[in-house]
Amino acid sequence: MSETATRLQGRSELGFAALLGAVGGLVLWDATQLSAPYSQSDPVGPRTVPYLVAALLLACAVWLAVDVLRGGRGEAEGGEDVDLDHPTEWRTVVPLVAVFLANILLIDRLGWVISGAILFWGSVWALGSRHYVRDALVAVALSVLTFYGFYLGLGIYLPAGILEGVL
Repeated sequence: MSETATRLQGRSELGFAALLGAVGGLVLWDATQLSAPYSQSDPVGPRTVPYLVAALLLACAVWLAVDVLRGGRGEAEGGEDVDLDHPTEWRTVVPLVAVFLANILLIDRLGWVISGAILFWGSVWALGSRHYVRDALVAVALSVLTFYGFYLGLGIYLPAGILEGVL
């Protein structure tokens, strides 16, 4: 084994530091591409947060790289109360992935309220709840509340789909 390979053995966190640095650089470059005229009413402007995020990502990347090169190592995942030797429960994962894909495919056609209700109901069903009516009522309430929360609270228009004239 070469001297460089021996020195870097067990330092896989350097790859993560490089990824953080690359993402920070990408965010910084993207922030420089924003065209936002100066406004008297908003002197901070829309570029402040991307610059801050980029600076934090780059600082974390440097901090992590220095820590790893000084001999620091991340702790192995303890898994909290999860048995790490237990295999993946595909009967849970596959329905969750299917519900998320259905939401992606249906949101423009059916609208957020219906696709969101399907997403919420399907998620709790996949995770083991068997209170179908209660879960459906909660799912519809959540999707309507999030629809109006985004619309009224944030000014973000989620697709209404087939409920266009109703909502």
